[in-house]
Amino acid sequence: MIYSEDIINSIKDILIDKEETIAVAESVTSGHLQAAFSVGIEASKYFQGGITTYNLGQKARHLNMDPIFCNKLNCVADRIADTMAIEVSKMFSSDYGIGITGYASIVPECEKEGLFAFFSISYKGEVVVSKRMTSVNKQPYDVQLHYTNQVVQKLYEYLRSNNIKN
Repeated sequence: MIYSEDIINSIKDILIDKEETIAVAESVTSGHLQAAFSVGIEASKYFQGGITTYNLGQKARHLNMDPIFCNKLNCVADRIADTMAIEVSKMFSSDYGIGITGYASIVPECEKEGLFAFFSISYKGEVVVSKRMTSVNKQPYDVQLHYTNQVVQKLYEYLRSNNIKN
């Protein structure tokens, strides 16, 4: 199993219980987050959808990114993930948004640091989680899966810690 269905279904339970939804904007994971959320039981009750914006032009066009800022950082920065999370939430009318951008294979921009990505989770237009991840995997597919499962885990931890009944 490439995605943790138990964790995804736990996320589903929390979101459905709270009558809230999620959408994702991804770059480095190339649709894996969308695929992961879609395997949840009754996914259409909590997962609004997603978009994969793999380059600067598409990030600027669909997610209201500042192209000058994005270009300076090769579209990989915490602020970019933050904006992706907020904008995808608006685009899909969801309560939560996830944005992720980074590197799944070595390119000149990450040769010294190694593979890394930034992801953010927004809730009702505000960033509530923003983190940098690294990967020691070498194959791009394995890197993408690693990032995907880490984001799903972090979302679950956030939802669980904030799911206090009134």
